[in-house]
Amino acid sequence: MQKEDLTDVLRKHPFVGDLEKQYLQLLVGCAKNVHFQEGEYLCHEGEAADSFFLIRTGRVAVEIHAGHKGKRRIQTVGPGEVLGWSWLISPYRWHFDGCAVAEVRALTLDGKCLRTKCDKDHDFGYEMLKRLSHVFQSRMEATRLQLLDVYGTR
Repeated sequence: MQKEDLTDVLRKHPFVGDLEKQYLQLLVGCAKNVHFQEGEYLCHEGEAADSFFLIRTGRVAVEIHAGHKGKRRIQTVGPGEVLGWSWLISPYRWHFDGCAVAEVRALTLDGKCLRTKCDKDHDFGYEMLKRLSHVFQSRMEATRLQLLDVYGTR
């Protein structure tokens, strides 16, 4: 089996595909391919958030614990989307669960590796922060809609 060139794989992902070449090379050093079967968890709320995922194929349910109501799916992310931002903000703990609802192939990017590279190259760090702010906004909007549904004000 031929090993995939991670530069080519990254170049195909919408989150980072249009990055300048030198920034893409910084990402390659922090990236690896991962695979999850349906029902497997990519992350668990409260655990150390030491990475994030660029979803290539499949779907991941983003879930939060809602007390006596159990788990609530706040969003489903799929191909071309990102799972995770907690690696960027101390204390680096997941704020949700991520469960594969269909077989997932993704790239995982090491959070500590990326934080180090962002600290060394502030232009790269700012570029990553701009891109991740869209993930924050998407997750916040999905949560807002779930809250409206839970409290019946919609």
